[in-house]
Amino acid sequence: MTAASDDAVVVAARAGDETAFAALVDRYGHELRVHCYRMLGSFEESEDLVQETFLRAWKGLPAFEGRASVRAWLYRIATNACLDALAGSTGRSGSTGRSGSAGRGGSARRVLPDQLGPPWTGGAVPTVPDDVAWLQPFPDRLWEPVAPRDDQPDARAVARETIELAFLAAIQHLPPRQRAALILRDVVGWPARQVADLLDGTVASVNSAVQRARTTLKEHLPARRLDWAATPTDEERTVLRRYMAAVEAADLDAVADLLAEDVRTTMPPYPWWLAGRDSVMAALAASWNPELPGYVGRFRMLPTRANGRPAVASYVRRGADPLFHAFAIGVVRIEAGRIAELTAFHDADLFDAFELPPSLPPSLPPSLPPADR
Repeated sequence: MTAASDDAVVVAARAGDETAFAALVDRYGHELRVHCYRMLGSFEESEDLVQETFLRAWKGLPAFEGRASVRAWLYRIATNACLDALAGSTGRSGSTGRSGSAGRGGSARRVLPDQLGPPWTGGAVPTVPDDVAWLQPFPDRLWEPVAPRDDQPDARAVARETIELAFLAAIQHLPPRQRAALILRDVVGWPARQVADLLDGTVASVNSAVQRARTTLKEHLPARRLDWAATPTDEERTVLRRYMAAVEAADLDAVADLLAEDVRTTMPPYPWWLAGRDSVMAALAASWNPELPGYVGRFRMLPTRANGRPAVASYVRRGADPLFHAFAIGVVRIEAGRIAELTAFHDADLFDAFELPPSLPPSLPPSLPPADR
C-alpha cells in the first residue's frame, strides 16, 4: 500500500467507512504490535496497546491533517499509548501530557528470573514479590521486522536482532522515554527531530538519550550476541529435533549430551533458575522420576519459533489422563551444537498466540507440525 492509497483510505475512513479503516489496521497492525512489544516486553499487553492505538486513531481521524505519513501518525499514537501505560504502572503522571487508558496497563520493567538473583543451588526456593512482571515470548509468525535506515550505520549493531529475549531483557533497564527514543531512532528509523517532537523535547536531548541508552544496552547485552545465527541452521534443527525426542523419551543421558556445560535455564513465573549442566540434570532427574513427589509427568513436544530463535512447545500428561496438556513455550539458544540457554515460559495461555492447540492426543494427528520442521 502506497502513501497515496493510505491517504485515500483515510479520506474514506473520515467519511465513516469502517471497512476502509480496517484496511489500515491490516496494513500496520503487525509492525505496531512488535513496536508495542519492544516497548513493554509483554505479548499480551502489546495486543491491548495495538487495540488502544487504533481506537485512538479512529477517534482522532478528524484531526489528522496528513502532514506526516499514516504510518508515522500511527507510530506516534502507539508510542504515546505505551508511554501512558508505562507511566501508569509506576504511579507517575503521563510523561507525554496526553491522557487515555492503555488496556490492562503495563509494567515499567519486565524481567527474567536470572535478573533477580544468583542461580538456585538447592535448599529453600527463592521467592519474589507478587507484583514482579515477567517478560513474555513473541511468536515469529507475527513478527515483521523494520529495517534500519542506510544513513544510520552506528544504529545497525543495536537494530539487529531487536526482537530477541536478550535485547528485550536489556532494554527493560531503560527509563520509558529513553526506551522510546532508542527504539524510534535505531529500530524504526525516525530522524531525531521527529522523535523530539513526539517526546516534547529537543534534538539534543533525544541524541543524548539515545547515546545513554546505547551505553546501557552494551552493559547488559551478551558480548557475542551479534555472532548468533540470524536464521535457524541445519545444525540447530538437528539439535532441536534430538532434544525433543530425548525429552519425550525421558532419556536423561540423551538430554545431558545436548546441553552445554555452562547451560542456563529459566522458567518464569518460577523465580529460581539453574546454571550449569550438572544443576539442570539434577533437577530433571528429580522431576522426571515417577517415584518422587515432584514428578511432572510425560512430555510431548512440538517445534515452533519465538523471538527469532528456535523454540519448543511442551505438553505434559499426568496420571491416567490420556491427553497431553499445554505446559510451556521454551525459547532455545544453541551454540556449537549444544543448548546454551533455555527460557521456558510456563503459561498455557500463550499457546493460542502461537497457533498451537491447548492439548494433544496420545498420538499426533497429521495436521500438526512434524518434529523435524
